[in-house]
Amino acid sequence: MTMWNNLFPKVHVHPILLLFLIISFFTGTFVQLIILLFIVFFHELGHYTMALKFKWQIKRIMLWVFGGVMDTEEHGTRPVKEEVLVICAGPFQHIVLYGVMLVVADTGLLSSSIIDTFMYYNTAIFLFNLLPILPLDGGKLLQLILSTKWPYKLAYYRTIYFSLITCVLLLFAQLIIIPFTLSTFFLFLFLLFENKNEWHKRYYAFMRFLLKRYEKRNKPNKRRSSIKVKSETALLDVFSRFYRGRDHDIHILYPNNTVKIIDESVCLHCYFNEKQYKATIGGVGKR
Repeated sequence: MTMWNNLFPKVHVHPILLLFLIISFFTGTFVQLIILLFIVFFHELGHYTMALKFKWQIKRIMLWVFGGVMDTEEHGTRPVKEEVLVICAGPFQHIVLYGVMLVVADTGLLSSSIIDTFMYYNTAIFLFNLLPILPLDGGKLLQLILSTKWPYKLAYYRTIYFSLITCVLLLFAQLIIIPFTLSTFFLFLFLLFENKNEWHKRYYAFMRFLLKRYEKRNKPNKRRSSIKVKSETALLDVFSRFYRGRDHDIHILYPNNTVKIIDESVCLHCYFNEKQYKATIGGVGKR
């Protein structure tokens, strides 16, 4: 069943896209919207194909104007290089489309106006998705870059901060500096609310990251790091110092200056299996 879901994931259409479909029907821009939807779908097909190659568990694909989101069961536990390839596979599709349209233009199968419209939307979607805003590809790449320097939780939170600030600046730019278009304004407003919701769900996203680490505890990472903490430190505070792509040795310093080293899997087991949500690392180390 999982293989079937991966090969044929559920495709959902965002309500904002339905709104644009209705508007385009009444404004006579239906052809332009069909071109835009084709480019968006082809973009997501790149992500999907690469994710399938690495055997990711894909839950669904959400399509909306100027982009889409592939919802997976992978939450920061895949290698960074693998995630980079999955993310970049989407923008790469636009380069393929440039080549295809250049060939089509020479054949004369499509009118120059259709080709010009196609190239315009292809460029717009390509550049739009590279903006450093979640859940766009640029935002995901930013989070990956930050996660190589800071622990997963801190990198994730700072990516949301940056996304929110960027959205606000772009909205002000739309109103004051660059020519105003209602569709672009609503897109940035939509992204602002998406990141606002992402901020409200940040704790659950972090829990998914930890739970995936616990589920994959028998598949060790190549890199290991040491975390030095005092015995009274809460488990969640220890988890906040976990890096993606690394396993951790926890060095516990007790009041009598003794040090005990335990593996992160012991802490995760205590939290998720034994449900010791308020435990301290010192208590876990004494077991």
